[in-house]
Amino acid sequence: MALQSIIDRRLAGKNKSIGNRERFMRRYKQQIREAVRRAVDGRGIRDLERGEEVRIPKKDLSEPVFHHAQGGSRDVVHPGNQDYIRGDRIKRPDGGQGGGSGKGQASDQGEGEDDFTFALSKEEFMQVFFEDLALPHLIRTQLAETPEFKTHRAGFTSDGTPNNLHVVRSLRGALGRRIALGMGARGELAELEAERALTEAAAEAGDAEARAALPELLVRITALRERIGRIPFLDPIDLKFRSRVKTPVPTSKAVMFCLMDVSGSMDESRKELSKRFFILLYMFLTRHYEKIEIVFIRHHTQAQEVDEENFFHARETGGTVVSSALVLMEEIIRARYSPTEWNIYGAQASDGDNWHHDSGRCRELLDQKLLPLVRYFAYVQVAEEEQNLWEEYTHLQAAHPHFAMRKAVSADQIYPVFRDLFKKEGATQAAA
Repeated sequence: MALQSIIDRRLAGKNKSIGNRERFMRRYKQQIREAVRRAVDGRGIRDLERGEEVRIPKKDLSEPVFHHAQGGSRDVVHPGNQDYIRGDRIKRPDGGQGGGSGKGQASDQGEGEDDFTFALSKEEFMQVFFEDLALPHLIRTQLAETPEFKTHRAGFTSDGTPNNLHVVRSLRGALGRRIALGMGARGELAELEAERALTEAAAEAGDAEARAALPELLVRITALRERIGRIPFLDPIDLKFRSRVKTPVPTSKAVMFCLMDVSGSMDESRKELSKRFFILLYMFLTRHYEKIEIVFIRHHTQAQEVDEENFFHARETGGTVVSSALVLMEEIIRARYSPTEWNIYGAQASDGDNWHHDSGRCRELLDQKLLPLVRYFAYVQVAEEEQNLWEEYTHLQAAHPHFAMRKAVSADQIYPVFRDLFKKEGATQAAA
């Protein structure tokens, strides 16, 4: 008997395409993740939020097949064999995985197989892009004076608004009520119908007593039918509404401070690297955290709190006093964000070139004022040379494990550095 392979290539039916797509993405998660990383390296920051075509090599794809197995132990004689006897070891053929055409191989007969191409939507691309990232040490803070409420299902109730009406359950209850109320009457009606048939037969046969009893029997049958007909199809007691209740939940309020150096030593390329880092951070926060506040601070010799538009597009420049941004950050925290109610984070980008006497003050401000208040603080230097600010910040790492510092001197280093700084606690860092 020849072996037969069965492969289901039918189009996905109704309501099946989403589930099939999610299973496919879970199965080839590693290949999709690598394709997203390659796409990020070749994109500009403005083109980041768009889909991507993922190519999965044919050798990585497998399809389940059904075939008849040869159970038990059996001896098989293959006719035409003149080269081998039992116990011989057959050498593996040259050329790797058989005769299929691999990637980049051509055939003079027009045969071959392409790699599988899978199109990621914008949402799927960004989901993979920010996978395994989270704000470190985020905890539930105490309940605010006006607690937040979460609505969840709590069974069914007999009262509610029309938009919460559960039609199927209501009709099911109505059907059960009609069966229960009419069961006795229908049983009695069936008996009377059988009696009427016998009485009519006797009356036709000339039985005077049966002829006299027939009108009363018909009256009773008519009364029962009217009684059954008066059972309402739908009664208010049948209506069932979805019940939803609100329960208070602890709030996890978070604020992120974004500090960017715009001094004269920050040339256009360094400012572009800083903007790339903060754009990634901004996209990550706004996509993954519904209730998070972001404070933008630009500084040269003076620091200023600005809005999103000015933070990314203003062209103001000047000298360098980094401590002005840290002082302003502390003032804003004291005024608006109590550490007992807020998870506070900070991210700073600079080339590290600072007024020499100010770098020591920056270290003291972080060590004594800011780091005791924040959950996490990340510093990114967008220059290769280790300036005085980098040297001062190095002394903070041993005493403050929630302080991290990295370098990024080219555009392709921004994304790996960003992932390294904000990877989930306990998650292994994938290769960039």
